[in-house]
Amino acid sequence: MKVTDIRPIPKYILNQIRKRDNKNHPTPDGHVRCYAYLTTWKNELVKVTVAVKHRYKKWYCKQVAIHGLDSDKCFVKDMEYCYCAGMGFRFGWYEEGLQKYRQWHERGWCWAYDKYYDPFAEIVNPHFIDRLPEFKFSAYKMYQGCNIFKYLRLYRQYPQLEMLMKLGFTNIAMSTTILKRCGTDKAFCKWLIANKPLLQGRHYYIDVIVRAYRTKKSLDLLQSYKEAKLKLIHDDDLKPIKELFKGKNLELFFDYIAKQQTNPNAYLDYLKACQNLGLDMSEEKNRFPHDFKRWHDIRIDQYAAKKAMEDEEKRKELYRQFATVAEKYLSLQHAKRSAFVCIIAHSPADLIREGEMLHHCVGRMGYDQKFVREETLIFFIRNKQEPDTPFVTVEYSLKNRKILQCYGEHDHKPSEDVLHYVNKVWLPYANKQIRQIAA
Repeated sequence: MKVTDIRPIPKYILNQIRKRDNKNHPTPDGHVRCYAYLTTWKNELVKVTVAVKHRYKKWYCKQVAIHGLDSDKCFVKDMEYCYCAGMGFRFGWYEEGLQKYRQWHERGWCWAYDKYYDPFAEIVNPHFIDRLPEFKFSAYKMYQGCNIFKYLRLYRQYPQLEMLMKLGFTNIAMSTTILKRCGTDKAFCKWLIANKPLLQGRHYYIDVIVRAYRTKKSLDLLQSYKEAKLKLIHDDDLKPIKELFKGKNLELFFDYIAKQQTNPNAYLDYLKACQNLGLDMSEEKNRFPHDFKRWHDIRIDQYAAKKAMEDEEKRKELYRQFATVAEKYLSLQHAKRSAFVCIIAHSPADLIREGEMLHHCVGRMGYDQKFVREETLIFFIRNKQEPDTPFVTVEYSLKNRKILQCYGEHDHKPSEDVLHYVNKVWLPYANKQIRQIAA
């Protein structure tokens, strides 16, 4: 296609664009909108993108990009791709008399890369595709994405895309991994159909779907492995667990904590205690104790005893520093308009009492040191009617200003009303107080 082949916007298309724009923007404003229409040039499907704008009670519409289905480049005019700060695209309006000076990118039609100059634009005549016999059975009407050319190009390469769309697998149909396997493995297609209710009921990672087919394992089980693995990868605090359990051993770890009804954070506390005590974690009995809760408490107690014996003077200094930090962040306490109150820990003894009453590790696994270093703060959530009775414990990150842990008795997840109070009531209040302290 050449510049001389570019035709003006047909009147009937211009009327459709204006009608659509009046519906979408009944009140004129100065913002630029984009629409697109489909046409052909020498049997090639072409998408023309136009920019629309109101100015001085007048309506302006002009062509800014032309994409061909068979090309990875496009024609661009008076449009600039601005990648900084997610600004998207900027348009020039010198020829229309809306600017005093011509901007640097207003230089007539020129070539550009397709992927950079294809703004999202509503297509006013999508049924134009029906005129092309090549896409008669493409099921393009079921495509919910914003790049119809991406869909049609994929359909050309993998005709099985039509089958997946018509079977209702719209959430995975655009995956080339799925498409390639469907084209070469009929058994995989039958497996997809047999598991259709599951696959349509929730999102699964593509590699989880393929692995579930190959191993005949549960989709939900493999999805839980994947999600837990991603959490380990992105959580630096769980790095010791990643170093201990590598490769397939990660699945053994996930199976173990599920069977023992515990969580990675509790295991991390156990692991740190064992390492501090000099235990060999390559031994099966140490890595996967038969009764995790019992051995967890034993190792934590041994660690706490060792720690207490090492330096009594450090303990006194720790208490002094702890009280200083608690006083500094005392304003983060909360007791307003709720059935719950939030109290900051005032000493390591408070942590120990909280841990003993709720049967978790807050008083025995170095949380006092993290508190003193102002890495995290520990708060106690109490029922307003029983402010002295341990109920739920919260670990709050000062750096990220978010909740790291929130557990009740035996590391159980709190009720929904408690979680709502912690995340929707107390956390915004605490972050506001932190900003004031920083100021």
